[in-house]
Amino acid sequence: MSPQTLTILGATGSIGTSTLDVVARHPERFRVHALSAHANVKELARLCRQFRPRVAVISDAEREAELRSALSGLDITILSGEAGLCEAASDAAVDTVMAAIVGAAGLAPTMAAIEQGKRVLLANKEALVMSGGLFMEAVERHGATLLPIDSEHNAIFQCLPRAGAGVGESGVTRILLTASGGPFRTTPASELEHVGPDQACAHPNWAMGRKISVDSATLMNKGLELIEACWLFATTPEHVQVHVHPESIIHSMVEYRDGSVLAQLGSPDMRTPIANALAWPERIEAGVAPLDLFELASFHFERPDLERFPALRLAAEAFRAGGTAPAILNAVNEVAVDAFLGGRIGFTRIAGLVDEALAELAPRPADSIEAVMACDGRAREWAMNRLNAAENAS
Repeated sequence: MSPQTLTILGATGSIGTSTLDVVARHPERFRVHALSAHANVKELARLCRQFRPRVAVISDAEREAELRSALSGLDITILSGEAGLCEAASDAAVDTVMAAIVGAAGLAPTMAAIEQGKRVLLANKEALVMSGGLFMEAVERHGATLLPIDSEHNAIFQCLPRAGAGVGESGVTRILLTASGGPFRTTPASELEHVGPDQACAHPNWAMGRKISVDSATLMNKGLELIEACWLFATTPEHVQVHVHPESIIHSMVEYRDGSVLAQLGSPDMRTPIANALAWPERIEAGVAPLDLFELASFHFERPDLERFPALRLAAEAFRAGGTAPAILNAVNEVAVDAFLGGRIGFTRIAGLVDEALAELAPRPADSIEAVMACDGRAREWAMNRLNAAENAS
């Protein structure tokens, strides 16, 4: 059997490095064709020397010369910018694309892979959040294979009766989406306004990047996952129930008409869903220690507190509003999280800014990627103007 050829978009992030860890355990099964990073030239160059891809992409085009210098002497084609990402994702030599670029920046290259009928391992939830209808229609039209990487969605995928099944088919009645609750699950509401970036990024169970860690702390990450689940499994928020499960051992569940609930369990290690998707429908070793059920004292489940963490409610409302509302939600959240990490706003202001944006910015039809990206740009501009006005007034 010929090795599976991979493009890994976002190779220097947590998903990218976990993917390369799994790949390195199975050199006979996988060959790395292309690696990308946003701006971390040093780490991308190190990974290129280790895995010897044919292509390296730096999405920050101003660093292309720096990457060329770092890879001098190696037979590696250097690309840059969004065009370079799309070229690497759609290359005819590539079988599988790991889409692990965080945020809206991952949409165009992920769609480029879909349009070439690739096997796409989707870790970039924002692509579905922003353009779910267009995205799923493109998957079907181009015959692409879409496999979810988020631990929750991969768990649901494993618990469904067949690939492509959705709620209402084969006796499936509900998706039970688990959430860790983040670092502030038990923090009093009166204290949330004063928490800082380092506290928000100190996730109790998962090692993640700072942006997704803040999203986990606000529960916006679960809101984005709610929207993603609705598109992946052909359902609505009414048929997706979020359960706060602080142990992060049950990654999600599927409820059936006969009363059965199927759950996928595992240690909180992203190499498990990555290995599942890389080898699907087979199973391969991922380097993850077996789950010792004797060591687990108990499992706990709680209802999410939508008063303290309104982001989950806002995400459901954006999905119901339709059109470009989810793109507005995502864009303003990205700006707000960046402002929080930069010390410009407080923690509770993140959801507050998103709430105001959804109230003031009327959604438009999401009938093309261009329309979605134009909305993304307008929402970001609105958010920056609102932040600047608040700073000038203070």
